[in-house]
Amino acid sequence: MLYDYLMENYGENTPIFVSELDIEGLNESTLRVQIKKMADAGMLKRFDTGIYFIPKKTKFRSGSTISAMQVIEKKYLKNKDKVCGYLSGYMFVNMVGLTTQVPMVYEVVSNNATTDYRKVMINKTRVIVKRPKVLVTNENVGILQFLDLIKDIDVYSEEQGDNLKKRILEIMKKLDITFSALEPYLSYYPEKIYKNMYETGVLAGVSA
Repeated sequence: MLYDYLMENYGENTPIFVSELDIEGLNESTLRVQIKKMADAGMLKRFDTGIYFIPKKTKFRSGSTISAMQVIEKKYLKNKDKVCGYLSGYMFVNMVGLTTQVPMVYEVVSNNATTDYRKVMINKTRVIVKRPKVLVTNENVGILQFLDLIKDIDVYSEEQGDNLKKRILEIMKKLDITFSALEPYLSYYPEKIYKNMYETGVLAGVSA
């Protein structure tokens, strides 16, 4: 019965957080016993403390696995069809091609953060979780992610001068972000962001 419920609501290779399970007729103690039994039987695989998944059958005996990024996305970045967070720091800077540095730490900003700043471990992966300056929504997630980038662009980017301006404006165009869309959120950021926006051409929407 529990396996059928998990398969129907989560499916294969999807992180399952035991702390979030609320199943009628199963108290917390009984639920954890049943989870352990299924894990011992190979019906579930343990990814980390309190995190399991239904393994997809493969030709390998060990079966399938999931990644830390899948866990991060489900726990901090998306709540069903609603966005609740975003990647920040060097991870995002690397994704947009402004640094070749491969970060050893994931940095996320999430509505699900319980404190302003917290370090957690997810299966040997270090994660920094920050509380957002304003509530993250589907509509503003790209704007907040971009402003976080601009705030510390002088620290993060390996590009400089005209090359940096060109890359930043390309990112704005790709994300369909205009300066007018940024304005309502600027008061939440330190004053240095204006200097960085001017130097990267954001203020006018063209190279400054």
